[in-house]
Amino acid sequence: MQVAHAIVDLLLSKVVTLGDVQVIIDGFSAMGFPNCGRAIDGTHIPILGPDHQGSQYINRKGYFSMVLQALVDHKGRFTNINVEWLGKVHDARIFRNSGLFRWLQEGIYFPDQKITVGDVEMPIVILGDPAYPLMPWLMKLYTGALDSDKELFNYRLSKCRMVVECAFGRLKGQWRSLLTRSDLSETNIPIVIAACCVLHNLCESKGETFMAGWEVEANCLATDYAQPDTRVIRRAQRDALCIREALK
Repeated sequence: MQVAHAIVDLLLSKVVTLGDVQVIIDGFSAMGFPNCGRAIDGTHIPILGPDHQGSQYINRKGYFSMVLQALVDHKGRFTNINVEWLGKVHDARIFRNSGLFRWLQEGIYFPDQKITVGDVEMPIVILGDPAYPLMPWLMKLYTGALDSDKELFNYRLSKCRMVVECAFGRLKGQWRSLLTRSDLSETNIPIVIAACCVLHNLCESKGETFMAGWEVEANCLATDYAQPDTRVIRRAQRDALCIREALK
């Protein structure tokens, strides 16, 4: 724990950072999505049932967990993390109560850099799964009946959003303590998760080798703790609908 605290205290603010926004936008553009600054998702980290408020830690799959919400760049490096929330809480609620949501809503997280798509102005956006609300600055998939244009839009968005799922896979493949129930106290677990995110970024930025078998082994270990499905959020702002239609 001393090491984990030192990593978080000394390195978190230096290693988990916004990064070069234009380089990241160019990276996502090359993958098929314009003016995209990040991708967002959450993942559940299994823990032992705590004595205090135990039921609040039980997620939709029925095991005790804490949630890591992360924003990643086009290379799968963490640029913003939130490790404060208990497993019962829905991804959208975690997001809405985060400083990240406020910064994005106030337009102060990214530079004010808009592009014109059709006749609609589009700010820098992040990409999320259906558990997140559709916002002018957060794009997500179409659901329901899909025509070919919507399917192409979904394909492009999914391809870019995969970077966050891959980042979680690599994170857990290297730091196995995140795969099985941690016996640390609920106050120490967020510190360890954050420290692992810092180490992940250092490994990614230094080009450390990630062995092909690690993720396979990690997936086998993770089968006891499948990620909960999160219900789809239908809320959407009218501006956001216009931007998504123009992109499509």
